[in-house]
Amino acid sequence: MSRFAHRRPSRHVAPGVDRLGDHVVNFYLVDDPDGLVLVDAGLPGHLGQLRDHLADSDRSLADIRAVLLTHGHPDHTGLARALQQAGADIWVHQQDAGILRDGPRSAMRHAKPERSMLPYLLRRPAAITTPLHLARKGAFTAPAVPGVRVFGADQRLDEVPGKPQAVVLPGHTPGSTAYLFPERGLLFTGDALVTHDGLTGHTGPTLVCRAFTYDSDAALTALDRVDQLTAATMLLPGHGQPITGGPHAATRRARQIGQH
Repeated sequence: MSRFAHRRPSRHVAPGVDRLGDHVVNFYLVDDPDGLVLVDAGLPGHLGQLRDHLADSDRSLADIRAVLLTHGHPDHTGLARALQQAGADIWVHQQDAGILRDGPRSAMRHAKPERSMLPYLLRRPAAITTPLHLARKGAFTAPAVPGVRVFGADQRLDEVPGKPQAVVLPGHTPGSTAYLFPERGLLFTGDALVTHDGLTGHTGPTLVCRAFTYDSDAALTALDRVDQLTAATMLLPGHGQPITGGPHAATRRARQIGQH
């Protein structure tokens, strides 16, 4: 089986890193000596899963110090308000902060996709299961998240445990961002580079289809920036399996697939 094959999420993906979520969307818990960090915030329906996972090591939501959002889409921000209320700082690029402020239904206004979802559903009717799953898990009814922490360009987030580097990769949304933990060799790519697209059914390194992408030309260009992140030995996407071996093979395959 290819290392990119679409399988059920395995919980432990790297030392001190656990993959949470489900077969549609990932978010990650990073255990740093200075505290816990969540990369993305899943769906509202994942709250029980996160609580149970933390309880297994005698911890709670209050032990999460920071949440790093790769972008403002509702399948990545669903637990942000609950975690903020529990004491975590919520970080997001300033271009996507408006989605958090105005609530998940504003995503279409702040980051309107290039194409309608309808042609994808007509070509592949089974794809309807992806938006239905998001709706069942509460993606479009999550509360707004005021008072988030923002950045506007690449920068090291010294206040976050592990001091990750925010790497801005606009395209999927205007503020799409990856987070590099250089000492761990980990790059959390969000939806700037994924290994499963729920609408097209594609498995393997790819860009998200245009029905969920704000600017596909910019998203393709952003792969050049990913190639420069040579400290990354594992890529952890927002959808699909993690990728080992560094960014170059993954970005090459994504370019070969192209935009869809």
